[in-house]
Amino acid sequence: MTEPRLNLFENEIGARFAKRFANAGMVVMQSSLPHATQELVSLRASQINGCGWCIDMHTKEAAAAGETAVRLHLVAAWRESTVFSEAERAALAFAEEGTRLADAYQGVSDDTWAQVRKHYDDDQIAALVCLVALINAANRMAVIVHQQGGSYEPGMFTAAMS
Repeated sequence: MTEPRLNLFENEIGARFAKRFANAGMVVMQSSLPHATQELVSLRASQINGCGWCIDMHTKEAAAAGETAVRLHLVAAWRESTVFSEAERAALAFAEEGTRLADAYQGVSDDTWAQVRKHYDDDQIAALVCLVALINAANRMAVIVHQQGGSYEPGMFTAAMS
């Protein structure tokens, strides 16, 4: 197992940044974008980016909020499952395309954008755009410093940022 390189939460600059980052995240959390969708999107982007810390956090937060184990287990294969609504499928496609920018020169496809538009209003879409940007930034920070998954407890991040 790789040891963490730096604990950003215990570093003065890292801690100050984390509080501001968490405040930006609160805007999304308090939006009308369904909380379950927020957790599924965060989980899927984290899976793509190989971020154990964020996968751990979003899986446990989603479960604590009542998400089923079946849906959490199937996020990685959402296209081959029947447990997600059309709206959630649109958000998951958006998360994948918004995360894999280097793999898709156009970023989010027109088809995916149309599906997102069909299911979400402008405020929810703005929240979705911000969420994908935030989770990708969080994934990068955690992966760079080798922040390990496994020890997260639901509510831990929110408590640390208060």
